[in-house]
Amino acid sequence: MEHSQEATDRRDERFLVTGALGCIGAWTVRNLAAEGTHVVTFDQATDPRRIRQIATDEEFGRIVLEPGDITELASVERALDKHGITNIIHLAALQVPFCRADPPLGARVNVLGTVNIFEAVRRRPERIGKVVYTGSVGMFDAADADPGTNRLENDATAHPGNHYGVYKQANEGTARVYWAENGVSSIGLRPMTVYGPGRDQGMTSSPTKAIVAAVLGRRATIGFSGRTLFQYADDVARTLIVASRSELRGAHQFNLGGSLVDLRDFVAEIDARIPGAGDLLTIEGAPLPFPEEIAADALAAIGPVPVTPIADGIGRTIDLFTRLRDQGRLVPEQQGLTV
Repeated sequence: MEHSQEATDRRDERFLVTGALGCIGAWTVRNLAAEGTHVVTFDQATDPRRIRQIATDEEFGRIVLEPGDITELASVERALDKHGITNIIHLAALQVPFCRADPPLGARVNVLGTVNIFEAVRRRPERIGKVVYTGSVGMFDAADADPGTNRLENDATAHPGNHYGVYKQANEGTARVYWAENGVSSIGLRPMTVYGPGRDQGMTSSPTKAIVAAVLGRRATIGFSGRTLFQYADDVARTLIVASRSELRGAHQFNLGGSLVDLRDFVAEIDARIPGAGDLLTIEGAPLPFPEEIAADALAAIGPVPVTPIADGIGRTIDLFTRLRDQGRLVPEQQGLTV
């Protein structure tokens, strides 16, 4: 009976995923489409290649592509009403290099865009229960880790070191105010180093690009060293969906768990699956300026979430890229590799 009720509830769901043509967005809409849930993308971009490389033709055929501009409230509202949206997963954002290159644009997309999502939901309390969005461990400095445990605790005070981090911190403040003043519930999830198919842009994308290069037999450089918390893109997407379906009320932010791995071991795992790849891949640069060890136990509040072991995640990524290569669809420039 419970299964039947769950199936009925999911038939009534209508998801809107902003930034859906990016990496995490592609995995999110693919997973929703795979289970038969109605899902609409909302993105100013027009190329669904990241979804295409992970979804079957049948899954892709279930996805509704809706063009829109997150910086325009009217555009957001039109999409919500046109498709009768009940669930929002908000991922639209410019990443660190793009915010650094154009801070005003970064603020419009990352901060104003998030305000627009919350405002649109505030105006539709009868239909949309909460906002689920991605924050980032990137809003913290390495010194924000607890001096006793050396971990970044869930309630740590952030001291962002770049515009992107400032914008992400602002979004958590926006979420708290919309709950306090308007009763809009939200869950913000903070990833660290996301990897896997589709991760071809951003400050921490070079480990995934290294996997692409290894599959193609090319040289590549990972642009930072040391240890970082890796999260498989599919896991992040599935966790966002779990969060959207949770009954948690209030304004909550959670660190995401994952696999704490040294970049040397990351390369060694690639080499174990593609012999000789270790000779093609180099590691350069300082460690990332963020905490290494991240407390994620508070995330249990939304229910069980997936954490794919690093060896399995790398293996799945290699398998998918190998299949794309054999089909003639692994285009270096589309994967963030230079000619």
